[in-house]
Amino acid sequence: MADVEVVVPRLGESVIEVTITRWLKNEGDQVEAEEALVEIATDKVDSEIVSTAGGKLAKKIFNEGDVVAVGKAFAVIVTALETSATLTAKAMPVLAVAAEELKPEVKTLKAAAEALKPEVIAHKPVEAQGAVHSEEAPAGSRYYSPLVRSIARQEGISVKELDSVSASGSEDRLTKQDLLEYLARRNRGEAPQAIPSAAPAKPVPVIPVFTPGEDRIVEMDRVRQLIAGHMVRSVQTSPHVTSFIEIDMSRIVGWREKNKDSFQKKYGEKLTFTPIFIEAMAKAVRDFPMVNVSVDGVKILVHSKVNVGMAVALPSGNLIVPVVRNAGNMNLLGIAKSVNDLAARARVNKLVPDEISGGTISLTNLGSFGTLMGTPIINQPQTAIIAVGAIKKRAVVIETAEGDMIAIRPMMIGSVTFDHRVIDGGLGGQFLNRLAHYLEQFDNTQTI
Repeated sequence: MADVEVVVPRLGESVIEVTITRWLKNEGDQVEAEEALVEIATDKVDSEIVSTAGGKLAKKIFNEGDVVAVGKAFAVIVTALETSATLTAKAMPVLAVAAEELKPEVKTLKAAAEALKPEVIAHKPVEAQGAVHSEEAPAGSRYYSPLVRSIARQEGISVKELDSVSASGSEDRLTKQDLLEYLARRNRGEAPQAIPSAAPAKPVPVIPVFTPGEDRIVEMDRVRQLIAGHMVRSVQTSPHVTSFIEIDMSRIVGWREKNKDSFQKKYGEKLTFTPIFIEAMAKAVRDFPMVNVSVDGVKILVHSKVNVGMAVALPSGNLIVPVVRNAGNMNLLGIAKSVNDLAARARVNKLVPDEISGGTISLTNLGSFGTLMGTPIINQPQTAIIAVGAIKKRAVVIETAEGDMIAIRPMMIGSVTFDHRVIDGGLGGQFLNRLAHYLEQFDNTQTI
């Protein structure tokens, strides 16, 4: 017999943990390969995780309601003893990954197998790339890839020492290069570059809450708790700065009024302002690509595609951010159909994880609730979010060849909130001005 650990697979770029909502199998039940084991929920969508092997469910490592990190084992399946040929076939993807990561130090799969220690592969179940055994990652320690753990094992580096090495990867991840540089410094007798030890945290004073008899206590649901944590982490990660601008929406309002009925009749969908905002954002990003970035340690990742996350309010009162992918290569009709489809499925919880991950810049339409302006929180790991307020008719000064005049115009206040680590006020202001330009100079002669 052989034990196979089933791990939480990668469910999307932004998903780092899941909550087990319901076990579909009991301990002792027979399980087929690819058969659903549990129902899980993330901060955005619900899904199922299937078994990676057929056999008997020997152990439930977590209970319903527990939160499990991506890559961590949550169940053990007992299978029939496999041949060495089958084990070798299953190990090949792991060896291939190791060989790729170790280049030019390791050139062949055979060398990668030696670096990973064959006895580990022979006696431990092969796990998904990025998975971590609980005994190898004690509570409180960082995530370490199998390659990093293998190098540390060969060099006799303890977990405590490994935790002290400065990491440059995303989410404090220790990369192979970080570890090799640390070993080089240690071999030269230089003082290791360790993570500064944080001062002991001061106890947070408890503020008493007065609850008279007529008040009621409402527990946060799971999604609200996850959103709260995500918002707090974003504010702690990025220094937020917000700039505002007034935008004359005359062309857009007139064009939409003229085309909304024919669009509804032709496509059976509403023509909203959101696709127009996203189209203008994609054009402005093309002119100022350094707002379409993410931060990875001390490196800036400039995204080649404009994937716009759009905030959608749910009937429950919570929020979800589906992503319009590659908006820069879509025309207005394509964006409009994508926006309507994602929004409709978001409200009935029919999105899949990949449709809420991979965003590079976000949009929130505060005007749909009558709000004039706002300072939204950045959706990590992005570095900018656009907010558009309600469109209101106001008396404004218009400059003409004959002189200034006062006219009634539908005006909107737009804003960009950006991460001041990588976007300065000048770039943020230029980007916002260009966005306003594209909206004010909207082609109101086009058809859709």
